[in-house]
This record gives sequence, C-alpha cells and structure tokens, in this order.
Amino acid sequence: MTDSETASTTSWQDPSAVALMLDDLDTWAIVGLSGDPSKTAYRIAALLQERGKTIVPIHPSAPTVLGAQGYASLADVPFPIDVVDVFRRSESAGPFADEAVRAGAKGVWFQLGVIDEDAFARTTGAGVAMVMDTCPAIEWDRRGS
Repeated sequence: MTDSETASTTSWQDPSAVALMLDDLDTWAIVGLSGDPSKTAYRIAALLQERGKTIVPIHPSAPTVLGAQGYASLADVPFPIDVVDVFRRSESAGPFADEAVRAGAKGVWFQLGVIDEDAFARTTGAGVAMVMDTCPAIEWDRRGS
C-alpha cells in the first residue's frame, strides 16, 4: 500500500467520525436492507438494534425488517435520520451519500468494500461525517466495546 493509499484509508475511517456515529447518533437508515437473514445488511441491522440504535430499512419494496417499518427511499422517511448506512456496490453507492446530505443526515457509512472517493469528498465537503470500507461490527470490535 502506498503512503497516499494509507492516508486515504485512514481518513476514510477517521476515529472521530466512527465515534460520532457509533456513540452519539441513534437513528440509522440502512440502504439495501431486506428481510433476508442470510444477508450481511440484516445481521448488521440486528447488531445495531442490539446496541440501542433505531434502524430504518431503505429498500425499493419497503419491507418491514426486524420490526422496523421500511421505506422505498430516504426521501420517503418522515422523520430525521442520523446515519445512512449503505450496503450497495461502490459504483452505485455515491447517490445515496448525496441523498443523505440532502436529507440532513449527520453521518454516512459505506460498508466494508464500498469505496467512492468522489462521494467521500462531496459528503465531507458538505460538513457531513463519512466512513468508508469498514463495518460497525469491526469498529466496535476494534474498540473492545
């Protein structure tokens, strides 16, 4: 890994942004969350609930997942969202970061393997904390919490 790649990866996982989202922000919209318990999004949503977070499924079919009412899009959610957690491929994740900014979210989290440097620049440039290429479970484990 080059020095510039290390610097980028480090800034994508800024400990203060991770702490803000894991410790201080409670309502997490989960883009790509369906009712399929074999999917990673489902397992992470369950973990977020166990950790006291309110989850909001965002999926075109708007399913109710883990007892939480789903919505077809972020724009359809009738209450404030703190964090938008994106389970989509890198090439389609960026627009969700833009929607999160428009919706007034305080944080955007791109899951492990999801990287969009342009979306990161736009989101953080708008003053919204963003984390990429990691997972809340990994970060809680790293912190020993």
